Amino acid sequence: MPKLSILFAALALCTGISAADDLRIGQACALEGPAKELGIGIHLGLRAAFEEANATGGMHGRKLVLIARDDGYDPDKCVDATAKLVEEDKVFCLAGFVGTPTSKAALPIATEAGVPVVGLFTGAMFLRTPPQKLVFNVRASYEDETELLVERLTTDLGAKRIAVFHQNDSFGQAGLSGTTKALKKRNLAVASTGTFERNTVAVQTGLAIVKAANPDAIIMVGPYKPIAAFVREARATGVTCPVATVSFVGTESLIAELGVAADGVIISQVVPSPSDQALPVVKSYQAALTKVQADAKPSYVTLEGYVTGRVLLVGLDKAGADPTREKLVSSLESLKDQDLGGLQVSFGPDRRQGLSKVWLTRIAAGAAAPVDALK
Repeated sequence: MPKLSILFAALALCTGISAADDLRIGQACALEGPAKELGIGIHLGLRAAFEEANATGGMHGRKLVLIARDDGYDPDKCVDATAKLVEEDKVFCLAGFVGTPTSKAALPIATEAGVPVVGLFTGAMFLRTPPQKLVFNVRASYEDETELLVERLTTDLGAKRIAVFHQNDSFGQAGLSGTTKALKKRNLAVASTGTFERNTVAVQTGLAIVKAANPDAIIMVGPYKPIAAFVREARATGVTCPVATVSFVGTESLIAELGVAADGVIISQVVPSPSDQALPVVKSYQAALTKVQADAKPSYVTLEGYVTGRVLLVGLDKAGADPTREKLVSSLESLKDQDLGGLQVSFGPDRRQGLSKVWLTRIAAGAAAPVDALK
């Protein structure tokens, strides 16, 4: 990094806002294209959290304003969107970015400008280890998710030959790496690996490779459209083994794409059921969601966006009436067992992941039902 950029980053981190300013939070995500439902969902969840706070006076008297720019789930577009959020929109911090390749591309811009990034919709390990000062992940990692999937597939269903079908980029590699690690722990190896390209539904070649290995189970790593295409093609060509996928798929969008063909698909989740009103955070989420969009149905993606927003709000509250980016980083880093209403979030100097729990679900009758085991 050039010397002037280093100076800029150091100054930007300590930059505050005047007492009359709104708190502007920036988000780059897919609002158009084949992954748009993921970006729209996270955006809606963030809005629900921020408008809930605005209804009671905002944050220390300041209104929270969420500014979103579309990146189409494309790394190059995400770079442009992030630069505009920082340079033109003058956001105080960033939140709710969607995707591994897009987050990876945008992070150098945020880092150089000294802008904190909270709650990326990705479980990639490079965002967690080693810890990055400005990055605060809320959700569990893909290693956490694939560990649970492999544990349940091997223990409950006796699967020994587990294949992986994944997006051919850093996201897919993160899911493959987590699955490989979980299998190695059990003295097993990936049976076969098939891939597809980002923002396509060209799944036939990858399916043929996976199918040729005659797997006992398949772990899929991708968003809803290509995963739906894979499941549909796999079932049509006689694949009957269990199929499982990680939370990034977008549960409700996958169900909408597949219809009854979605039944039986296993999905790991990084937030609890959005229908579980026994948890205070879910009850609050449902009320807040309805207020920003009356016809919105609860979903895992919007709940994750809401939880991300709540975590950021706690950090902003602790940063005080005259927040700076440095104060926000320090306040988030100090959170220990922060109760959001049945969810406890913890960060620290060496911990940049607030939640670690993963929930298991299986689709039945058009809904992802929580399950403890797969038998």
